[in-house]
Amino acid sequence: MASKDFPPPTTYTGLEVPTGLAFFLTIPYAFFIPELVFGCWVWILVAATGVIYVLLQGWVMYVSITSFLISLMFLLSYLLGFYKRYESWKVWDSLYHGSTGILYMSAAVLQANATIRTELEGKEKIFYELNTAATFFAFITTFLYILHAFSIYYH
Repeated sequence: MASKDFPPPTTYTGLEVPTGLAFFLTIPYAFFIPELVFGCWVWILVAATGVIYVLLQGWVMYVSITSFLISLMFLLSYLLGFYKRYESWKVWDSLYHGSTGILYMSAAVLQANATIRTELEGKEKIFYELNTAATFFAFITTFLYILHAFSIYYH
C-alpha cells in the first residue's frame, strides 16, 4: 500500500545555512576565513622570495591565487544567499574544496621541494625562512580545504 507522501514533495527546502556571525562559527563554514587567510599567506610568502624556482613556485602561486579568488567568491555567494537557487550547492562546494585540497597538496609538496633546494644550494637565509613558512602554511591550507570538503559533504 502506498504512503501518503508518495510521490515525494517537489519543492527543495534543503539545509539552512546560518546567517550573521553564526555563519562564521558553524562547521563547515567556519573554515572559509582560515582558508583565505592561510592561502593568502602562502601567496605573500612565495612572492616575497622573488619566485626563485619559477617552475615549482609558479604552480604554488597559481594554486594559491586562484583558490583564494574562487573561495572568496564561494564565501560571497553564501553571504549573499546565491546558494538558495540551486539544489546541488553542497555537491559543488564539496567538489570544489576537495579538488582544491588535492591541488594544494601538490603545491605544498612543490613548495617543500623549493625549500629543500633553497637550503641545499646555499641561497640567502631569508629565502630559506620564507620558503619554510610558505611550506608550512601550504600544508595547513591543504588540511583546511580537505576538512571543509568532508565536513560539507557529511553536513
